[in-house]
Amino acid sequence: MDILNQNVALNLKRIRKAKNMSLDDVAEQTGISKSMLGQIEREQSNPTVAVLGKIVSGLRVDFMDLLNPPPHETYIIKGDGFSPSRELKNQYKVYSYFPYENDRNFEIYKIVIYPSGQYETEAHGEQTFEYLIINEGELTLKVSDDELHILKQGDGIRFRTDRPHSYTNNGTEVLSFDIVFTWDKKGV
Repeated sequence: MDILNQNVALNLKRIRKAKNMSLDDVAEQTGISKSMLGQIEREQSNPTVAVLGKIVSGLRVDFMDLLNPPPHETYIIKGDGFSPSRELKNQYKVYSYFPYENDRNFEIYKIVIYPSGQYETEAHGEQTFEYLIINEGELTLKVSDDELHILKQGDGIRFRTDRPHSYTNNGTEVLSFDIVFTWDKKGV
């Protein structure tokens, strides 16, 4: 367990610095006190799963970004046997191909949505964007209540993600698309 606490401490500090955030900024984003965050970074506190959940939600990172040792230079993902990071049976699967890493302001995901399935997400913060490319199927993309887009295989779109948005498969075939999620390090 000490290794996990050490990884959480190192990764929390690494992620915070990569986003140019102070402990006060992280406290505001996560709802966790500045003193508790400082204790976690100094390995003086063993955070609960609930606290880790608030951290990953507030900083928009995966649990494994906190638990894994710091990333290596080369990172290979094998398509076979790769497990989804989020999943709702008969609705969708989200694969986190390249999650948050230090000194990088993008993440890459693959999303698979089954017929009649939907994946909804809240706003990701100011100065955030998603770039989508449809691999197969037809996507109905709703951005807040303002925009509705129908995208087919081969189509791409870039949009601001500082608003709630949803991805829906109204077709009869599986929908698959790739997302590059980006943010301005100074604005997030």
